[in-house]
Amino acid sequence: MSIDPPPIRSLLFVPANRPDRMQKALASDADGVVFDLESAIPRGAADEARGFVRQALEGHRPDQPAVFVRVSAVSTADFAPDVDACLHPSLTALMLPQVTDPEEVAVADAALEGTQVLIMPLVETASAVRQAYELATASDRVAYMGGATGRHGDLGRSVGFQWTPEGTETLYLRQKVLIDVRSAGVPNPLSGLWGTVDDLDGLTQFAQQTRQLGYEGMMIIHPTHIPVVNQIFSPTPAEIEAWRLLIAAIEEAEAQGIGAFRHEGRLIDHAHLLTAQQNLSRATKLRLL
Repeated sequence: MSIDPPPIRSLLFVPANRPDRMQKALASDADGVVFDLESAIPRGAADEARGFVRQALEGHRPDQPAVFVRVSAVSTADFAPDVDACLHPSLTALMLPQVTDPEEVAVADAALEGTQVLIMPLVETASAVRQAYELATASDRVAYMGGATGRHGDLGRSVGFQWTPEGTETLYLRQKVLIDVRSAGVPNPLSGLWGTVDDLDGLTQFAQQTRQLGYEGMMIIHPTHIPVVNQIFSPTPAEIEAWRLLIAAIEEAEAQGIGAFRHEGRLIDHAHLLTAQQNLSRATKLRLL
């Protein structure tokens, strides 16, 4: 697809049967919001929730967070009506839960034919972790992907790990999915979740580790997590200035026929130019320049 997917630092989940919370989420500083038609909806409330999603999409403005919709699993009878309700030009991406086979991503791709809607498969089972690369390459609509390793979640139940705040037990899972997603060329790998709403120190540590691993952002469950996550997944003004100076120094050196050279005590070559340019491009997309 030719569409350039918007970068997402913070992706906030909101129950789709709560229009008040949906509107508050759209007024927040989150980069994206997920209207959840799957696990957050009580039985019997699906039709009403689909109507709320439709209303929110019809009233969505370009200056508001990007809208994702977590639909029911592809294998369920609710998948088709969920998709029908949320197909709208304001929809950025369809979030697919409980994906266990690349064919499910292909089915979702076919359901989106003729639209610019992207796909975000969720890695929620041991099987999905094992097949992460195949899931990521099952459709060129896949622009976001990741799994939630939070306490008592689907992935924990499937794998059997015992959750700790340090995240050692999920480190391999997060790294494996990240490498597969990056290898597939998916530009926005996202991880999560931090499930303790009021533990902002724990959230900060988890988000910092997630960013250090190489993820672009996080899925979050509460508005108070937005500023913490946005800050951690954003470059600082000092970093932006350092990249600009580095690019200028490398371009000057290359114009003089110099390859590797010392810059602020470090050995620098063309690879550093590409990295700095990539970082500045991301900062531009985040409207930080």
